[in-house]
Amino acid sequence: MINTTGRLLEVDTATASSTERPIDRIQERFIGGRGVATRIAYETIPFDVDPMGPMNSLIFTTGPLQTSQMSFTGRMNCTGVSPLTDGLVSSNAGGFMSRHFAATGYGAVQLVGVAAELSIVHVTDAGVRFEAVPQLVDATVPETCAYIEETHGLGPEHVACIGPAGERGVRFASIMTSESRAFGRGGLGAVMGSKRIKAITFDGSSAPSLELPDVTMDVHREAATSDHIMKEQGTTSVTELANEVDALPTRYFSEQSFEGVEGISGDRVAEKKYKKGTCSACAFACKLPTRDEATGIETEGPEYETVMAFGSNCGVDDIVDVMRSNALCDRFGVDTISCGNTIAAYLSAEGRFGDVELITDLVEQIAYREGVGDLLAEGIARVHEDLGIEDWTVKGLDFAAHDGRALHGQGLAYATSNRGADHMYSTFYAWEYPLVDSAQSYERRGTAGKAAAVVEQENTRALEDCGVVCRFSRGTMTPDRYETLFDASYDELLDVGASIVHLERHFNNQRGFDSSDDVLPYELPDLQTSLMEYYDLRGWTRDGVAPAPVEGGESAAAD
Repeated sequence: MINTTGRLLEVDTATASSTERPIDRIQERFIGGRGVATRIAYETIPFDVDPMGPMNSLIFTTGPLQTSQMSFTGRMNCTGVSPLTDGLVSSNAGGFMSRHFAATGYGAVQLVGVAAELSIVHVTDAGVRFEAVPQLVDATVPETCAYIEETHGLGPEHVACIGPAGERGVRFASIMTSESRAFGRGGLGAVMGSKRIKAITFDGSSAPSLELPDVTMDVHREAATSDHIMKEQGTTSVTELANEVDALPTRYFSEQSFEGVEGISGDRVAEKKYKKGTCSACAFACKLPTRDEATGIETEGPEYETVMAFGSNCGVDDIVDVMRSNALCDRFGVDTISCGNTIAAYLSAEGRFGDVELITDLVEQIAYREGVGDLLAEGIARVHEDLGIEDWTVKGLDFAAHDGRALHGQGLAYATSNRGADHMYSTFYAWEYPLVDSAQSYERRGTAGKAAAVVEQENTRALEDCGVVCRFSRGTMTPDRYETLFDASYDELLDVGASIVHLERHFNNQRGFDSSDDVLPYELPDLQTSLMEYYDLRGWTRDGVAPAPVEGGESAAAD
């Protein structure tokens, strides 16, 4: 089985020092990316850690395929304990940083401690340098990237940074890379801010060599020649379909379809797209650089989740208004999904859906924790009672756009997800719309008989996150190709994914999570029965508790 190589670089921000240690055992068992980071977190972060305290870590990793030129590999992972959910969370971001990270020669980089003042950490294959940057307090993401390029000659593709939202502890703050790509969900930007680290840069020429089979070129060629609609509309290609099947959350989840969908559809996004956009080494090119000539608004996106959060869920029917919110979130460093949903919650409480001027003001107020933004920066789960509205979250994470009230298997997957209501943890929605071949699809209604499929998809997504392979390789990265690329049977690879899910669950169990957290704010047929089946398949107790892993990370129950 192939895996990442290179030592763990532990960066102590409190002492401005670094140490290295081998992690061969972890890499051989967990491949790379989310798997390696999860195991490092499990071994080094105290179970009772304060997410905003010095003992929490941020662990950056990428996968073995990032040393290739294969499409769908322009991504990397970041892991830590979330200040939004209070559980372990991994988030991955696209863009162009993964190759520069691999070029440092390190297999993982872990930030610990709290710096004495706002600083940048520069990681290269020649060592680590710390730079105090008090002049960058409250600097936006573009301002931070401009400073680094002007003073160090490193473009945004070398940089992971936070905006004012991260510095001010907004619980859904993002870490931004390549200026407009985000480690978005879970608020890891606030963790970075709590460590007083404004940015971390990666550069070098020590990427490990890896011999990969010719199938990489087959994948790359298919990505280049595909006529998939995502090449023009990205994830917004699903907007109207979701609306048709009542899976488009609207007006703070009070409705499931939006009468103004035409104004925020994939067609409207495609009309604003002015050039191709991609991630490192990827020929699929599904990103969305958009510009509105009339207003001068320019951004990358919005993707479907943002269209929901700042569009239908806020009662907004003009794509330009959604683009404006998207651009502001990227500028200030906040997750577009959580920010839009939280603003939708406030609009619901105030009866002001569709008020685009208020929405724009609220994004900035949240980022700087000013006025009512200071309250909203805590996230829906912590403020819904103050607002007098329902709590539309799972484990503290607000819902993504594929509504589980219409896509019941996705609803089950929201409940089981260790990250909370994150659509990317299983992507089960794709099998219910369906976005896959009809022979592989599931009926949208009902959860009965879907637990095993949820387990399989969670394990598969965890495997992808070890590679690190893009979700949109679906249909291109077949089980046979995984076996060829990773030099292991597909069952062995899925076992790696299962071990990662198990480690996350056990870590969160030690923080007090159990089946009482696997709940939804709505009813689904056979949900409790399906949850029990899911726990049984995982080898967990009926209380949703995972046994302590044995050496290597496997479930003791699975042996």
